[in-house]
Amino acid sequence: MKQTADLIVSGKYVLPDPDQNSLIDNGAVAITGDSIIEIDKKETILDKYNTRQHIHTEHGLIMPGLINTHTHAAMSCFRGLADDLPLMTWLEEHIFPVETRWTPEMVYQSTLLSLAEMIKSGSTSFCDMYLFSKEVARATEESGMRAWIGEVLYDFPSPCYGELNNGFLYIHELFAHYRNHPLISITAAPHAVYTCSPELLTRLGQVAQDYDSLYVTHLSENHAEVKTCKARYNSSPVEHLDNLGLLGPKTLAAHCVVLDDSEIEILAERQVKVSHCPESNMKLASGTAPIVSMLAAGVTVSIGTDGAASNNDVDMFGEMNTVSNIHKVAGMDPTAMSASQTLHAATLGGAKSLHASGQTGSLEVGKKADMIVLNMNQPHLTPLYNIPSHLVYAARGADVIHSIINGTVVMEARKLRTLDEDRILAQMRELGQKLSKYRKD
Repeated sequence: MKQTADLIVSGKYVLPDPDQNSLIDNGAVAITGDSIIEIDKKETILDKYNTRQHIHTEHGLIMPGLINTHTHAAMSCFRGLADDLPLMTWLEEHIFPVETRWTPEMVYQSTLLSLAEMIKSGSTSFCDMYLFSKEVARATEESGMRAWIGEVLYDFPSPCYGELNNGFLYIHELFAHYRNHPLISITAAPHAVYTCSPELLTRLGQVAQDYDSLYVTHLSENHAEVKTCKARYNSSPVEHLDNLGLLGPKTLAAHCVVLDDSEIEILAERQVKVSHCPESNMKLASGTAPIVSMLAAGVTVSIGTDGAASNNDVDMFGEMNTVSNIHKVAGMDPTAMSASQTLHAATLGGAKSLHASGQTGSLEVGKKADMIVLNMNQPHLTPLYNIPSHLVYAARGADVIHSIINGTVVMEARKLRTLDEDRILAQMRELGQKLSKYRKD
């Protein structure tokens, strides 16, 4: 007698993890509820299971969803607002002033736009730190994406919560509301060492400890940040956080561009996780993070897009291509950051960075059903010799045709199932006109 699965996803290929050797030809994945119950040949799965829904793609590649470990989702509405500027000029003279105009509804609508873009380009999970995080979480719930979300705190008043003490009330409410949510986890998120006093950094460290959450921050993003930190505290940003006892296995540090060998050793010894955001670092001329050295030292590396204001997209396929190629030319070594290494960083590396490798990051029985399907029947993906190579060097976000998150189909045949794309685009065009006027003021 056949067993019953809620959903079967089948295609020409199943790639359960970043290793080409794991490839299954004419494979299928059986899903019940939010989890994978079996992975095998299509014929085997169909012989064993009846199903309520079967999504088959003749030339489809089924693979783990990509995990974007550093975003500012609501900044999608700033895309192109201020380009070709140094980081501090961009941030202090353009982004911070416009952010004072933020309303909760603006953040909600802008986050929906970014979520639509992420889903349509292959991301199933993301880690976000920004303002009005209740609105980010509200939009995320509607989208069905898996997320780690933190309200950024810094020493000066916020457009969201005003004075700093109100910020702590705000994040405690977030932790309480999403304590047992199946898809949303809350993080402690100090902005950076140059915007947060040691007392604030330490207080948020205690919050992370109390709630057993991730501690997410920008770290050593450029030379100006390092210079400022050394002038204030006589230590680099990495040394400063280490002196405060804030580096550990649940610390997720974004960027980590300006590091020396001793700092890499500290990150490795403390088991800090790193989110690598090369396109943003390139665009803002921050530099190239020493990722190859970090991996050699044993640091867990994941990939983030940063916000669309400094990238200017959240397409993780494009980011993977940049990750692999930039380190080849930076080290003048064509073997650096192989396709499999890069794909690992975008999947399992991301899951490990978020302490979620038991849930997601690869396709395995018992894990959550977070997967995407690509259409491989395209000129730029033909012929096909090595799938990880194609995914890193040739594939695009637009090649993703189906997305399943936590067992729910959130996109089918490029049609978003949980979000109204036309409405989102129309509302964001209106918001863009408002922000353009603010910019002129």
